[in-house]
Amino acid sequence: MTEETQAMENAVRKQWDGVFIATPSEKKKFYLTVAYPYPSGAMHVGHGRTYIIPDVIARFWRMRGREVLYPMAFHVTGAPVIGISKRIARRDESALKLYREVYKVPEDTLETFVDPLNIVNYFSNEYERVMTRAGLSIDWSRRFTTVEPSYSKFIEWQWYHLRDAGHVNKGAHPVRYCPQCENPVGDHDLLEGDKAEIQKFTLIMFRYGDAYMPCATLRPETIYGVTNLWVNPTITYVRALVDGKEWILSREGVEKIGLQDHEVTEIGTIPGSELVDKVVIHPLCGEVPIMPAVFVDPDMATGLVMSVPAHAPYDYIALRDLQQKGQYTGIKPVGLIKVDGYGEFPAVEAVEKADIINQDDPNLVELTQSVYNAEHATGKMYEQYGGKPVRIAREEIAETLTAEHHSAIMYEFDTRPVVCRCGSRAFVKVLHDQWFLEYSDEAWKQQVRDHLDDMELVPQEIKAEFFRTVDWLKDWACSRRIGLGTRMPWDPEWLIEPLSDSTVYMAYYTIASRIKCIEPSLLTPEVFDYIFLGKESEGLPERKRLDDMRKEFLYWYPYDFRFSAKDLISNHLTFQLFHHCTIFPKECLPNGMVVFGMGLLNGA
Repeated sequence: MTEETQAMENAVRKQWDGVFIATPSEKKKFYLTVAYPYPSGAMHVGHGRTYIIPDVIARFWRMRGREVLYPMAFHVTGAPVIGISKRIARRDESALKLYREVYKVPEDTLETFVDPLNIVNYFSNEYERVMTRAGLSIDWSRRFTTVEPSYSKFIEWQWYHLRDAGHVNKGAHPVRYCPQCENPVGDHDLLEGDKAEIQKFTLIMFRYGDAYMPCATLRPETIYGVTNLWVNPTITYVRALVDGKEWILSREGVEKIGLQDHEVTEIGTIPGSELVDKVVIHPLCGEVPIMPAVFVDPDMATGLVMSVPAHAPYDYIALRDLQQKGQYTGIKPVGLIKVDGYGEFPAVEAVEKADIINQDDPNLVELTQSVYNAEHATGKMYEQYGGKPVRIAREEIAETLTAEHHSAIMYEFDTRPVVCRCGSRAFVKVLHDQWFLEYSDEAWKQQVRDHLDDMELVPQEIKAEFFRTVDWLKDWACSRRIGLGTRMPWDPEWLIEPLSDSTVYMAYYTIASRIKCIEPSLLTPEVFDYIFLGKESEGLPERKRLDDMRKEFLYWYPYDFRFSAKDLISNHLTFQLFHHCTIFPKECLPNGMVVFGMGLLNGA
């Protein structure tokens, strides 16, 4: 760009100053919102796509004669920026290089980043500068950050409503947890593993002398088909006292169990090779041998695997490999489950039909899931094993093993690694006295389903994905010990976590430019009840300003469309529907959402 064209652009841009400030008028309104950014680093090409698309829509409706509101704010809640500031404070070379060379932060400014608020303030201003330079038609008069006192008062009001509706409760739940930060971690707190789900395993105890070898399984109903245990002969296992009983498991398993309501003390070690060809006592069916398998991952649950070759393709392949070498030829699969479309040994049949060569075959993962899905959907235990459908037998057998055979529960991620933004690995921890949002409440789920039927969703096929999310959504750990943000109003030792303080801020935009004129200490729950719900109370302050905010809210709300990415359906986009349905009357519930698909870079 030449100096002449630069001067022309600057002159034209000055003419745009204030043009996009939206005010209620006689015109019909169009209110669109988009997920606000987390300003911990420079903008990238993904931001351009995210914010330019709604800008095009905003301009279209202005040309159609609508009064259009397209606001922007900055989400700075949580622990990620604290992790960044700590890395800078300890002179972490990779962090310093990133901010100096990639983000081009001036050295004197970088020195101030030991304070996390300086990071978000700097990049918030940078984001506004870049968005303005790009010509986005944003109403910047409504800009705020999620740590401003007025916004925190708004969040407190929201959370009183959620609590009073019975949707916020304390309990013990498994959560993703960073030992370094001593905090639960949500999707936005993670560098890796943000899609990892927590799975509930049954630990089946096989007796080895005076000790137990706990094998984690998602399928306790297959206990009758266990032919052997697999251990990794290349690793060293740990002997540990767990709640007073000796267990043998991987070192990684010891660390995980210690975070899940167990007292754990290491008392020794034993090489995996020493366990090979020994026997264990099956809790129901006598002795079974211990066999070697290098595929056993010490970082998966306890690092021990029970083998059910009739119903688990991986187990059958491993057994077949050994038997082809002339080893363990006396072991035969034991069929337990009758499945539509399969014979006596579903895993064996599936592997041979698919011509799976070995354990490294990339088709084995999908094949395994196919067998498991079929057995869960149509499988029925053989009569000698109870004759019940698999989905029923699974729960009943797990209960029996726990009550009578020392079985326990273990939680594990379905994918690994899971890494916090501080750089430390995250684990599953059972937290007590933690605040949770009860998204498992079926009545609450039904409210959201009913409203989804009334919404305009683009593209239409995302509706099914929203319904799937509502169906599987479980209780959500909504509080943290460390980070920036709003404290739980009735329990200030806890902070409200990032995905839980960003669900109804679309309503806050409607009053954001006006509420700055009121002292935050005056912003009681009754004030917000009047602004957003029209509830009268005695002694409301600044009545004229409150009336103006009430009128502005009623003019703009509900929002017409929210624009966001597909990966947020599983959390933010669905969470905000739950919260809207609880707090606002039907006429103020969201009208529509547009969900972007994924972009490809070099075809990937």
